[in-house]
Amino acid sequence: KGFTLSMVETAIEITEGKVPASVIARILDTGRDLLNHPVETMPHVRDTLEALAGKYLLVMITKGDLFDQERKLAQSGLGDFFDAVEIVSDKTAVTYRRIFAKVGDGPERAMMVGNSLKSDIVPAIAAGSYGVFVPHELTWVLEHVDEPKEAPRFRKIDHLGELRDLIDRLG
Repeated sequence: KGFTLSMVETAIEITEGKVPASVIARILDTGRDLLNHPVETMPHVRDTLEALAGKYLLVMITKGDLFDQERKLAQSGLGDFFDAVEIVSDKTAVTYRRIFAKVGDGPERAMMVGNSLKSDIVPAIAAGSYGVFVPHELTWVLEHVDEPKEAPRFRKIDHLGELRDLIDRLG
């Protein structure tokens, strides 16, 4: 929804308000197609969640439109692996501290795993938790920041299949 709205706003801006209705209609059609596109999970997600569920408290923290995020989680078939789901408008250190305190034992005993350094990893580390970066080539360019390599709680893995071994080494 956000992408579609941004496209409409951009079309209006670059045409100085003279965008043809047919262009708006094509943008809306593309947006509907995106909303109906099947959810594709990253490699090793299901196996990793199956191995960790019940052993650890698993909380999904995601940013975005409530209904869209709920829809994507339901379509993924992964919702039952999570003990809690938090859909937030912004991911900051304050947000992570609040969630880790509310649903867990605080940030010091938490680990955020994600593919966005800017939204997932850096603020989680600032909150006091571990931040495990799983790079993905389709990460939005606005989510790129330098890796916090000097942070003692920063880790990087190539894919989610490596997460169980990392947790065992840290444990």
